Amino acid sequence: MRDFHLPGRSAVFAENGLCATSHPLAAKTAISLLEQGGNAVDAAIGAAVLLGICEPQMTGIGGDCFALIHDPARNEMVGLNGSGRAPKTLDPSDLRDQGWTTMKAGHPAAVTIPGAVDGFCRLHGDFGRLDMAEVLTPAIRYAEEGVPVSPRTSFDWHLGANNLIGRARNLYLINGAPADPGDRFSAPFQAEVLRRVASDGRKAFYEGEIAADMVASLRSLGGMHTLDDFAETSSTYITPLQTKYKDWQLFELPPNGQGAAAMLMTGILSHFDLPSLEPFGANRAHIETEAAKLAYDARNRFVADPNHVSRLDHLLDPRTAERLAALIDPNRALPTPTPLAEDVHKDTVYLTVVDRDRMAVSLIYSVFHKFGSGLASDKFGILFHNRGSGFNLIPGHPNEAGGGKRPMHTIIPGMIREPDGSLMPFGVMGGHYQANGHARFLTNLADYNLFPQAAIDAPRSFADAGELRLERGYGPNVSAALAEMGHKIVTPPEPIGGAQAIRIDATKGHLQGASDHRKDGCALGY
Repeated sequence: MRDFHLPGRSAVFAENGLCATSHPLAAKTAISLLEQGGNAVDAAIGAAVLLGICEPQMTGIGGDCFALIHDPARNEMVGLNGSGRAPKTLDPSDLRDQGWTTMKAGHPAAVTIPGAVDGFCRLHGDFGRLDMAEVLTPAIRYAEEGVPVSPRTSFDWHLGANNLIGRARNLYLINGAPADPGDRFSAPFQAEVLRRVASDGRKAFYEGEIAADMVASLRSLGGMHTLDDFAETSSTYITPLQTKYKDWQLFELPPNGQGAAAMLMTGILSHFDLPSLEPFGANRAHIETEAAKLAYDARNRFVADPNHVSRLDHLLDPRTAERLAALIDPNRALPTPTPLAEDVHKDTVYLTVVDRDRMAVSLIYSVFHKFGSGLASDKFGILFHNRGSGFNLIPGHPNEAGGGKRPMHTIIPGMIREPDGSLMPFGVMGGHYQANGHARFLTNLADYNLFPQAAIDAPRSFADAGELRLERGYGPNVSAALAEMGHKIVTPPEPIGGAQAIRIDATKGHLQGASDHRKDGCALGY
């Protein structure tokens, strides 16, 4: 139990249904959809689409999604890869001939086909209970009427405003400036897109006038996208990966996401006696940092499009984790591995919903950088993500950019099965941090017996681009001790990621929700 003398959040308990998101309006929308008779998939889609209006710098219908769904009625766990592919004519040799050494984040070449809308429509068609029009009604209303901008959203808006280019500046700035807290943001152009999707399904987005607007806009900016690229977009059902950390079971999605890196990192950490270390002290932070460096180095070498990924079995082999763990010096920092894709902080929304039947949805949805590519379509104002920035331009590399390929993705939904059978859908936002964040959340639970809210609230660190970023939740003595070990310590300008989780208690039967204070959101139940 937390110390009620100190700032913090209490867990949210409910019986019939619960949602945890990064914005209160989205959480409320999810609960309302459950109360109307919808299930967890309906609620998750309705909340996710609304988050594109509440947090447009983080996500939107021009982005990608991934989902993990546990359906007790079918006694199965399924994964959905809702990430889009590069245009078929994308040729990395042409980019190298132009002098490119990495993908350019604000160029149409970095815009892969948005996959989220297809993913949402497929999930709804296979699992949903309400009509799509009912599911999208809240997002349509808020897109038209507007949403008051919340504090963390405004903070990120200011950080990302310079990424906006051309038409996008007119649509995503307010009177030419980033949104301040309390400013009202509306997107009536997106409301019309959502009405058409509600009426005609995925075809309304990937064919016809909306697709033509996206293709014409991208081509006018130098892209090579075609109507066929959009029409052929299709999300994919995939079998989740699973591994054990002590007596705890971790479920992740296979590549092109980085879930395998989270599994490798937990495997490395299993070779250390973490419970003997102070939970928020220097030694634990050091071991975690070194494990992350090694896991991410492997990720950068091997994780790619599912049809091109190499040595996935090697990444998941316990002997690989054991050998990498042996490389860690408990008193000295390893060199930072060379990144094979650009390595700046990215932006995402994650949400989770559980309904009265205990269907659980773990869903993550993103435009990658703040405001994605910074490019928007001319007529409907659809903001394009830049997931193609996840490719590299190394000839012959599994994750080399190429026509029809999916790039390596940072966004990963997760689930945990506890030793007592309790199930917990969870996710951690924060771009590249996410694999590290999954491992930290799990070890906070398993090794330090923290409740989900406390596990989320705990301070975070992350080794990125040659620096060890420490949140201010760590004391100065920890920073000094880590510097002595050879880490270059910095305080990041923004907190490291965010997280949401719901625990389905196998013993008492109730739901326990947790939501990160680093975001504007909350957990709500009924």
